[in-house]
Amino acid sequence: MSGDSVRGVGKAGFVREHGLYTESYSLAAEQSRELVKKHDLQTVRMIWVDQHGAPRVKFMSKDDYLASLESGIDFSGALLSLDSANFVFTKAFAEGGGFGVPELTGFPDMVLVPDPSTLRVLPFANRTGWVLTDSYFANGKPMMFDSRRILRNQLAVGESMGFDYVSGLEVEFYVVRLDSPGRIDFSETGWPAPTPKVSAIEQGYQYLSEVRLGGVNTLLETLRDTLAALGLPLRSMEDEWGPGQLEITMDPMVGLGSADAMVLFRSAVKQICQREGLLASFMARPALPNAFSSGWHLHQSLRNRASNDNAFTSDDENSLSLVGRQFTAGILEHALPMSIFANPTINGYKRLRPYSFAPDRAGWAEENRGTMIRVQGQPGEKGAHIENRMGEPAANPYLYLASNIAAGLDGIRRQLVPQPMSGADPYADENAQKLPNNLWEATDALDKDPFFRQEFGDGFVNFLTMMKRNEISRFLSEVTDWEMREYFEFF
Repeated sequence: MSGDSVRGVGKAGFVREHGLYTESYSLAAEQSRELVKKHDLQTVRMIWVDQHGAPRVKFMSKDDYLASLESGIDFSGALLSLDSANFVFTKAFAEGGGFGVPELTGFPDMVLVPDPSTLRVLPFANRTGWVLTDSYFANGKPMMFDSRRILRNQLAVGESMGFDYVSGLEVEFYVVRLDSPGRIDFSETGWPAPTPKVSAIEQGYQYLSEVRLGGVNTLLETLRDTLAALGLPLRSMEDEWGPGQLEITMDPMVGLGSADAMVLFRSAVKQICQREGLLASFMARPALPNAFSSGWHLHQSLRNRASNDNAFTSDDENSLSLVGRQFTAGILEHALPMSIFANPTINGYKRLRPYSFAPDRAGWAEENRGTMIRVQGQPGEKGAHIENRMGEPAANPYLYLASNIAAGLDGIRRQLVPQPMSGADPYADENAQKLPNNLWEATDALDKDPFFRQEFGDGFVNFLTMMKRNEISRFLSEVTDWEMREYFEFF
C-alpha cells in the first residue's frame, strides 16, 4: 500500500478492497497524477453531483487528492435529504434515513471515489483541479441514488445491445447584471436567500443578431477561451431572443461525455459570470421583462459498436433507420413519466406551452421546431439524429440522458413503431399525448409508471417522488404575487 493511501481521507485501501482499481482506472489515475505534477496543482475540487444535478464539492489538498485515488474521501450523505432549497424533506434520523436504506440511518458519510479520467485544470482558479466522483456506502455497496451511476447503467445496457450512445448539447441561458455588485445582504431578509436585483445586459431582442453581441463580446471571448481550456468541445455561441439570453452548443460526445460536460459547463459559466459582476441563470422561464423561455435540446443517436457507423442512418427512403425509428417510438411511449427527468422544477413546465417553440405534447416530425422529437437528417445522411426539445437547462444531465436511453432502448427491444408524424402544426396533433402541465402531474406519472421503476429501481423512484412532492407542497403553501393581485382588493 502506498504512502498516499494512509493519509486521513476516506477509508484506507477502499478502492482496491472493493474491486474498483481496474486496469482502466489505474491508467487514468496515473495520468491524473502526472497532470497534478505538470500543473503544480495545490488544490483539487472533488465534485459529487447530487440528485438535482448540482455539483457539491470538497476542496482537497493535492496530497489528499492523490491519496483519494486509493482511499476515496468521506462526504456527507445528508445531502441526499435536501431539496433544491436545502430543506430536509425526509424524517430526520429515521431508520433507513427515511428512505428504507439501512446504510442511510443517521445521516452517515458516503465514500466518494474520484473518476480520474475527468480531472481538469481550472483556468479561472489558481493551481486548482476539478474532478468528478462516484459515491459508495462505507461497506463498499454502490449508492443507488447516484444519478451518474444510473446513467452509466443505461449506457451498459446499450452496449450489451451493440450500441454506443452519442449526444450533443444545445443549451440556452440568461446572463444579467447584478444591480448591486458584490455580496447580497442577508441580514434583514433571513433565509431563504432573497432574489437579487438584476437588469438586462446590452444584448437581445433580435434573434441571431450579430451587431447586438457587442455588449457581451468580452464575456463571450472569456467563455470561449475557458471552455476550450477545459477541453469542452464548443461548437457555437449564439444570441437568443431574450435580453441577455445566450445559447451554446457542443459537438457530439460518446457515453457519459455530454452529461459530465453539462455539469462542468454550467458550473464554469456561473463562476465566470460571477467574477464579472454578472449572474448566469439556467432557470427555464425567469420573470424578467421581455424574457423568452430557455430550453435544453438534447441531440442524440446510437453508434453501432461493431461497424462504428451511425445506427440512425437510413438505407431506404426514410429519414431515420429502423433502429432510429424504434428508438424514437420508445421515447414517445414513455414521454409522460420521463417528463420529470427533463423538467424537474416547478418553473420548467411554464415553458411547455402551445406555439412557444417548446413542445406541449409527445409528437415527432422532420425539421419541425414545435414537436417534442425533431428528426434531423435525410435518407442516407451520415449525421442523422433526433433532437428531444422537451428539457429545461436546469435538468440533472445524468437523469435526462438516462431516461432517453432507457426509453429508446425499450423501443428497440420491443420493436415499437412510432405514431404518425405530426403535420405542419404539431400543437394540433390529436395523435400525440399531452405532456404534463405541471410538476405534480409529472410526479404522479412517474410514481405510477412501472417502466422506470424497473429501469432505475423502486427505491430511486420513491426517493425522487418524495423529494418532488415536498417541493410541490412548499410551493403550493406560498402566497404568490398573482394571488395578491387577483384576490386581495377584489374580495
